[in-house]
Amino acid sequence: MLKRIKRILIANRGEIAIRAIRSIRELGGESVAVYSEADKDCIHKDLADISVCIGPANATKSYLNIPALLSAIDLTHADAVYPGYGFLAENPTFAAICERSNIKFIGPSSETIKLTGDKAQAREAAKKAGVPIIPGSPPVEELKEALEISSEIGYPVLIKAAAGGGGRGMRVAHNEQELARLLPLAQREAESSFGDRRVYIEKFIENPKHIEIQILADEFGNVIHLGERECSVQRRHQKLIEESPSPFIDDKIRKEMGEAAVKFAKAVNFTGAGTVEFIVDKNKNFYFIEMNGRIQVEHPVTEMVTGVDIVSWQLKIADGQKLTLRQEEIKPNGHAIEFRINAEDPISFVPQPGKIEKLYLPGGYGVRVDTHIYQGYTIPPYYDSLMAKLIVWGKSREEAIERGKRALKEFIIEGLKTTIPFHLKMLEHPEFIKGTYTTSLVDKEFLGIKV
Repeated sequence: MLKRIKRILIANRGEIAIRAIRSIRELGGESVAVYSEADKDCIHKDLADISVCIGPANATKSYLNIPALLSAIDLTHADAVYPGYGFLAENPTFAAICERSNIKFIGPSSETIKLTGDKAQAREAAKKAGVPIIPGSPPVEELKEALEISSEIGYPVLIKAAAGGGGRGMRVAHNEQELARLLPLAQREAESSFGDRRVYIEKFIENPKHIEIQILADEFGNVIHLGERECSVQRRHQKLIEESPSPFIDDKIRKEMGEAAVKFAKAVNFTGAGTVEFIVDKNKNFYFIEMNGRIQVEHPVTEMVTGVDIVSWQLKIADGQKLTLRQEEIKPNGHAIEFRINAEDPISFVPQPGKIEKLYLPGGYGVRVDTHIYQGYTIPPYYDSLMAKLIVWGKSREEAIERGKRALKEFIIEGLKTTIPFHLKMLEHPEFIKGTYTTSLVDKEFLGIKV
């Protein structure tokens, strides 16, 4: 139960807001939902104890509007804020304002967010902590400097936004001519997306695996990891399917990656629930990419195999409670897979907002659906297209795949296009079945392919 925090404002919407409301209620707290005018029919506002409209549909005037959120906190006398993922979840300015205003920001400190959110600084922190990093550079400004560094590292190289994420401000250059052409494009995209034009260069690992480690850390210096999630089914750096454990790595690498993630979390004084992300090459060498200091969309796969309620632990850690879980107690059981059910065309992945005319959610043993949608609900065009997360569990990976097929076929959404047909197609792909798929699979074989 919560001891210090009594009322928590959820600075988010949809599925993750509902997830937070449930954990807050189970721990004896009160929840405050905020919503934009476009979300007046979103169910999270009705499930919370209190709800407040914070502005028009445009996210910059509502969910990203810090003064509006602070006014809502003041109006409802909330003593903490839960940011979820996206929006202001990793905004150091918002976290710092909360700290100065004596409002508990449920996440790491503003200084840690600032450090881990700057990929160049995070790389340096990983290097100092002895965590493997990809050969690369500090931020570069001029083409001459970028050319010199790339020549030393060896092509192909990856241009990455220092303050970036989600694939924005990222370009692959295979030679000097491509670097000269792509560097200014990456800089402009980084500036428009993050207000920071800085980019850095690193060695491009071709066809890697994307594997992340879930971390929990309290305010007393206790840090544990909850194993890994395989996130290599991606479209243009956006995750589509996640699973745990990874079918690719062995116990030796699993142990080394977990220890490296804990080491990095301690080095940056991390507290709360976060994820340390790595890429793994074909020889099972792993390299630090970044740390996300927030809950991840895919956290349920870890909950399903470990039995650990990650969101509740986020809240308890923010409440000043000590982490009572010990590393030796974390023993993953079975296999879990998460499918992101997006309101998107399954071939082009173009968003498909619209009204849900008919809805049936799958169920049965080993099936979980986290969602905010309902029959008659209209998916607005203003926000992320995620409608639901289907998570399946099995005693083995093979059982989880078969359960996933069954549940996806049971999942009925009519009135708009969804990614369900894509997921069914992916579960039949030989590389997915074998577990040998890499981050290039979707872009290489599925874009524009009839499903």
